[in-house]
Amino acid sequence: MKTTLRLLLTLALLATLAVGCAKKPAAVVTAPTDTTALSSAPVQESTGYGDSSVGSGGVGDRPASSYDALLGGEVAGLNRIYFGFDQFTLSDEARATLANNAEYLKANPGLNIRVEGHCDERGSDEYNLALGERRANAAKSYLVSLGIAPNRLSIISFGEEMPLAVGGDESAWAQNRRAEFKASR
Repeated sequence: MKTTLRLLLTLALLATLAVGCAKKPAAVVTAPTDTTALSSAPVQESTGYGDSSVGSGGVGDRPASSYDALLGGEVAGLNRIYFGFDQFTLSDEARATLANNAEYLKANPGLNIRVEGHCDERGSDEYNLALGERRANAAKSYLVSLGIAPNRLSIISFGEEMPLAVGGDESAWAQNRRAEFKASR
């Protein structure tokens, strides 16, 4: 009886893992010509696993001293980064954006940041929460490697729960695969 129950539980677990971890095909899209507009997010041609793309988040022209009033909000001088489908690796463009973000953080040593990882709606809730966490950790780790103290950075994953763009097409999905930087205490 115990052996049969154990076998059934093992088979159920394997079936769940096989269905929940299926690889998704890479989507092919083209990059927009203007990635600085607030309402547009960059997309890229995806060549497979390990690709990611990046752009600026267009967070406005507020002075650096205004971040205290923006706790939990975007901070001028910090731009969001975007990722390829099912990816958490940083592209060269993402690294360049994070280098700019690091310079801003060095110039504002009292500013603590929450790195938020986001995903598009494809995939299970659990998978997307884990992927969002990996995206936030990738951004945080790179900022730390650029000299930002780890205690100034926290991470959180929202998975697919806070989309930037609503829609079921690649344009909306590309905007939702991102990491954002918000002021925190």
